[in-house]
Amino acid sequence: MKLRDILKDLQVLSASADMEREITGICYDSRLVKPGDLFVAVKGLTVDGHRFIPKAMELGAAAVLCQDVPAGEVPYAQVADCRYGLALCSRNFFGDPASEMTLIGFTGTSGKTSSTLIMKHLLEQELGTKVGLIGTNGNMIGGEHLHSEFTTPESYELHRLFRAMKDAGCTHVVMEVSSHSLTLERVAGIHFNVAVFTNLSQDHLDLHGSMEEYAAAKKKIFSQCDRGCVNLDDSWADFMMQDAPCPITTFAAERNDADIIARDIRLSADGVRFAAVHGDELALTRLNIPGMFSVHNALGIIAAAGCLGIGLAQCADALATAPGVKGRMESVPTDGDYSIIIDYSHKPDALENVLKTLRPVTRGRLMVLFGCGGDRDRLKRPIMGAIAADNADYVIITSDNPRTEEPMEIINEILPGLKNKRTPYKVICDRREAIGWAIDNARPGDVILLAGKGHEDYQVIGHEKIHMDEREIVAEYLSRR
Repeated sequence: MKLRDILKDLQVLSASADMEREITGICYDSRLVKPGDLFVAVKGLTVDGHRFIPKAMELGAAAVLCQDVPAGEVPYAQVADCRYGLALCSRNFFGDPASEMTLIGFTGTSGKTSSTLIMKHLLEQELGTKVGLIGTNGNMIGGEHLHSEFTTPESYELHRLFRAMKDAGCTHVVMEVSSHSLTLERVAGIHFNVAVFTNLSQDHLDLHGSMEEYAAAKKKIFSQCDRGCVNLDDSWADFMMQDAPCPITTFAAERNDADIIARDIRLSADGVRFAAVHGDELALTRLNIPGMFSVHNALGIIAAAGCLGIGLAQCADALATAPGVKGRMESVPTDGDYSIIIDYSHKPDALENVLKTLRPVTRGRLMVLFGCGGDRDRLKRPIMGAIAADNADYVIITSDNPRTEEPMEIINEILPGLKNKRTPYKVICDRREAIGWAIDNARPGDVILLAGKGHEDYQVIGHEKIHMDEREIVAEYLSRR
């Protein structure tokens, strides 16, 4: 493809590169450059890609996309923002496959993973079509599972994935749209047919700085879609809808003034049941995933499906047969009269929601084992400590992806949240050891919540991912015991 075509829709500030030059690939990692590539010098959060332009040229880059004009005889095209440039160049290079499919995006602090997986199931069951999925638990092309590093991939990988999905026959794509992807322009140049806002609570303030900036990042998705759906029960709903450039469908489980509401809600250990109401239409709805958050997730899915012309009764049929989601309220086999639940709840509101969901079905003590991620929002650490103490009968504080921080330093920032609380707690830094201790001290009727890892089968220590699957840890410990 010619450089001119790759730069379509980008405002080029200055250039020395030959616009008729054939480009055979796009690369933003200088170590991976191949002859004929366009090297995009992205200014990262910690590393500036402009430093590696000489290395990229040495490896055979045909041209460079940059924000700062490089020194020497380098064929370049200068743009205002290389992240935005990478997104549009990637879209153009792969032929804009996303525009040939129906895109449904879910954004919010919690609920994205479950919602996208269930939405995929609904579309496949009710439309009989092949659906792609992009999200935290991995990417899928129909029934094929693909590994993923990020909730929303970098723009080049994202468009390459869209191309693979389109070529494989996908007509729809359901994807999680993270605040990182919206802030860092990973989804720039993509248009969604429907976008759903699930909720907003404290998270990712290491990137955004404030809740207002975090909310503004989420809100960007409504400038890139035909129809929006908003959870009216969330305190940020009015902000999300203010000056929205697209029509908005609201949904709620606690208010009666939304477009789609839930009535006669019944919560149990094996799921939720409610009557979904949209105008004069009503459908008895069941989802086999417990918790009030499942009601909100179901309503968001119903709202999105409605925007695509799928009726309420069809939605109810599909939700009733939706499978559980790995790492979300996942029950693990034990060797006695106690339960172990694995859940991805690594944020304050998610931890609180899961504990409140488990409380009514706990005959004995509700025990929670959790930690907080390193190199991430530090403000939420004591908040999560307080939530654990307020909603559980016993708290075990441990490690969860410490990354480049010292694990005990993270734990020491959690502990103030338990100060002046009457809930007993124990600190065991090693997560494997902590899980073993919890099992050894379980009593009949107890429920042990292993919070934070969910679907993850690794622990990040330093910059290295070390295999650690809590399902395997529990099984191995029980077999030895």
